[in-house]
Amino acid sequence: MLLGDGQSLLLALLLGLLLDARFGDPPALWTRLPHPVVLLGRAIARLEERLWREGDARLRGFLLVLLLLLPTGLFALLLDPGLRRLPGGWIFLGLLFFPWFAWRGLNDHVRAVVDALPRGTAAARAAVRHLVGRDPERLDRPAIARAAVESLAENFADGVVAPWFWTLLLGLPGLVLYKAVNTLDSMIGYRNARYRSFGTVAARLDDVANWIPARIAAGLLALAAGRAAVAAFRCMRRDARRHRSPNAGWPEAAVAGALGFRLSGPRAYGGEPVAEPWIGDGEADLGPAAIEAALALARRAFLLLVGITIAFLPFA
Repeated sequence: MLLGDGQSLLLALLLGLLLDARFGDPPALWTRLPHPVVLLGRAIARLEERLWREGDARLRGFLLVLLLLLPTGLFALLLDPGLRRLPGGWIFLGLLFFPWFAWRGLNDHVRAVVDALPRGTAAARAAVRHLVGRDPERLDRPAIARAAVESLAENFADGVVAPWFWTLLLGLPGLVLYKAVNTLDSMIGYRNARYRSFGTVAARLDDVANWIPARIAAGLLALAAGRAAVAAFRCMRRDARRHRSPNAGWPEAAVAGALGFRLSGPRAYGGEPVAEPWIGDGEADLGPAAIEAALALARRAFLLLVGITIAFLPFA
């Protein structure tokens, strides 16, 4: 039976989510094939090598963004409609979708911090290094646990909900373009001397691309809290805008309110102390049990996302 475009897209999206939840990034596959995000990273690195100059850095950064997004988006735009219309094409589309989601990898990295904390601060710092952009050598045990919870909240938004949202809205082109923007931000969207101007366009584009998904993710995390949903929404309304990011504060505030945590707070970036305000008014002295609670909350939010995808099917 030939499915409609909408049904094919939703089935493919559901398949991609479930494959990621089950398999994540299997080494046996990605040692034989280049991961699509790795390919994007290589392309960005080569373009940066050719384009970066101290003079007119912002214009050159804008050019890099165009040179990456135009061919990437065009390729996905040509591929998407044909696959949707093929008998069983949704299966191939779902196989293309699944490497772009990051739920299983995120869960595994956060779980590694839980396992490392009882072995000592050095092991926990090594584990949390995979999750945070700041120097973990300055983090004590509670700060490591908070960093893991914060990264779980933020990456649930930009590694799971945002790809889902842009796929739902624009299909394969939306997914690929979003991941290209997100990878650009992770590589050149920094506020240091080299990238402050060069990465401005990439960073602002990532802010725009994540604006709606971050708030959807926060809503899912709040709803997944059950009876604590009211506290989660209250914390979001009060504290989400305190964060330096226009987006990350929303899922972090949802988790803080739902679980009675205090997140964010003073920290160091690039060796420089940053007086970040606190999000939430609960416990800041977190440990493995707190991370476990955050993981359980995120799992329920992920299941809500899967359920919403299934619920859309009859209306596609």
